[in-house]
Amino acid sequence: MLQDILLNAAAAAAGGAANNAEALSQMGFSHLMKAMMADPAEFAVSWIVLIILVIMSFGSWWYTVVNAIKNTVVASRADSVVRTFWETPNAQDAIRFMEEQPANEPFSKIALDCAQAAAHHQRHEGSRLVDALNRSEFIDRALRQAVTRESAKLENGLTWLATVGATAPFVGLLGTVWGIYGALIKIGATGQASIDAVAGPVGEALIMTALGLFVAIPAVLAYNAFVRANRNTYAKFDTFAHDLHDFFATGSRVGDAPAKR
Repeated sequence: MLQDILLNAAAAAAGGAANNAEALSQMGFSHLMKAMMADPAEFAVSWIVLIILVIMSFGSWWYTVVNAIKNTVVASRADSVVRTFWETPNAQDAIRFMEEQPANEPFSKIALDCAQAAAHHQRHEGSRLVDALNRSEFIDRALRQAVTRESAKLENGLTWLATVGATAPFVGLLGTVWGIYGALIKIGATGQASIDAVAGPVGEALIMTALGLFVAIPAVLAYNAFVRANRNTYAKFDTFAHDLHDFFATGSRVGDAPAKR
């Protein structure tokens, strides 16, 4: 009889271990999707969280790819555009070269705004405009506006990346908290607190936190990379703008650049 009791206990333990193993195996993303598809009303909050995370992820990758291409193009052409401008002997040819640049090339747009400001001021010599602002001040104002405009274009999408990086983990955590809350409600209603009753709902809820981190981490890395790349471009903007101011305000650039006539 003792032997039968031991055999039954061993069989029960083996059955419990098998149930636990089966329960632990049902904690993947596929099981979460099956549960959400089976009862959309019950998982309404989980659906909302998942949709928000998908939108966040799509927007983040979109801005990451767009900004990566834009920064690569700007960085690859910056030195060539600036060098060609200063090495062109004639000022009109240099301005014409800048006009031929693509619409998304920032250095040429800064140079064109500066040239237009200098020409506008020269055309209105003797007017109230010239009396109110001298040539240097007028050109400086135009350069500041141009640099600010082109800098803002480079920052397009950074707000989205920063927002996603800061909020996506908390959005995922909301799904986790709500999922665990629902699991506890079920446990209290059924009175079953075994591992096979707890593992599935809790595991499915924790997946939301993992999804939030998967969305946030690439956004944070992309944001930091673009901020650093933009900082280098801003420094080039400032250097180029100062040289343009010296040239168009005084007729010569500080340095070794050849004068244009």
